[in-house]
Amino acid sequence: MLVEGAVLDADGPRPAYVRFAGSKVLEVGRLGTDSTRGRLRRVRGIVIPAPVNGHTHLGDAVSVREPPAGPVEQLVGAPQSYKFRLLAGTPAPAKRSAIRRAVRRMGREGVAAFLDFREEGVAGVRLLRRAIDGLPVRGFVFGRPLQRPVESRELATLLEVADGVGLSSGREEPEAVRRAIVRACRARHKRFALHASEAVREAPEVYLDPRPDLLVHLARATPDDLAAVRDDGVAVAVCPRSNALFGRQPDLGAMERLGLRVLLGTDNAMLHAPSIWAELQFAYAASRLVGRPVSAAFLARAALVEPWRWLGLPAAARVAPGSPVPPLVLRLPPEDPAYQVATRATEQVIVRPRPAPRRSRA
Repeated sequence: MLVEGAVLDADGPRPAYVRFAGSKVLEVGRLGTDSTRGRLRRVRGIVIPAPVNGHTHLGDAVSVREPPAGPVEQLVGAPQSYKFRLLAGTPAPAKRSAIRRAVRRMGREGVAAFLDFREEGVAGVRLLRRAIDGLPVRGFVFGRPLQRPVESRELATLLEVADGVGLSSGREEPEAVRRAIVRACRARHKRFALHASEAVREAPEVYLDPRPDLLVHLARATPDDLAAVRDDGVAVAVCPRSNALFGRQPDLGAMERLGLRVLLGTDNAMLHAPSIWAELQFAYAASRLVGRPVSAAFLARAALVEPWRWLGLPAAARVAPGSPVPPLVLRLPPEDPAYQVATRATEQVIVRPRPAPRRSRA
C-alpha cells in the first residue's frame, strides 16, 4: 500500500508518502519523488504512530449503568466508594470479560498500548494480565499493594507481576508508605505513579517528594505548581473527560506554555468508553470552553509521541522503516494533520495496511 499525503510523528508534521508491505513501513519519502509502479493500493491520508492510552482504570469496565451522582471521592475513592464496592461484588470471570471488551475496543481504534492503574493488589494485576492475553494491545500495569503499613513480601510479589506501582494520591498515602514503595520500585527498576491535585489542590512538595515517574490529573494545580512539576522533569497524564464530570479541567494551555511532558488518558472505564479519539476531541474543545486553549499539535503529541518516549520506546513515536510498532493510517485530509488528528479522527477513518493482491499465474 502507498499512502500519499502527510506524516505526523515525533519529528512533526510534513508532506510525505509512505510505502507499506503489510503493516511494515518500507519507505518514507518526499511527496512527488515516489517512483513506485505496479498494483499498489493507493490511499490519500495521514500516517501517524499508533496512539497510546496514557491512563486507564479498566477494572471499572464491569459497570454497565450510569454511576450515581456525587463527589469523586464517593464514586471512586477507596475503600468504601461505589467503585470498590462494585469491584468487590463482581466475580473474576466477569471482570476479565469486561476488561477484554474494553481492550478490544481500544484495539479497533488503533491503540497499541495503555497504562493502567489496577486495584485489588497482586490478584488484580494477574487478572488484567490474563484478560488481555493474546490481544494485540500491550498493557503496562501499575498495581497497588493492599496492606497498610506496606508489607515487604506483598510489595515484592506485586513488583514481580506489575510494571510499577500506581497510588491514589499523596493526601491518602502517608509519606512513609510512599517512600517505602519508591525504594522498592527503584531497586527493581520499576515505575512509580501517583494521582495528584485531582479533587482539590495539593502542594507540589507532597506529590513530588519522593519524586514520581508520572503524575495523573493535576486538574487543580496552579501555574506555579505546574512549573514545579516541569522543573522536576516529571511527566503528567491528563484525563479531561473524566475531570469534566466533576466540574474541573486540567490547564492544558499552561502545560503547553510551560513545556510539560503530557500523556492523554481516558481514566475510569465506568465513566465512559476508553476512546482516545473522543478524548482528543473533547480536550481540544474543552480548552476553549474554559478559556485556556491548547494547540492541536500539543494534544496530538500527548497521544502519539510522549507516551512512547515515557515508556522508553522513542522509535515507536516515529514513522520510519524498522519501527517497533506498526503505524496507523487515517483517511483524512493531509492539510494541517495535527488538527485533523485532534478533531476528526475516529475508528471509521482508520485504513488497515495489507499486502497487495497476488497476480494470478497463467
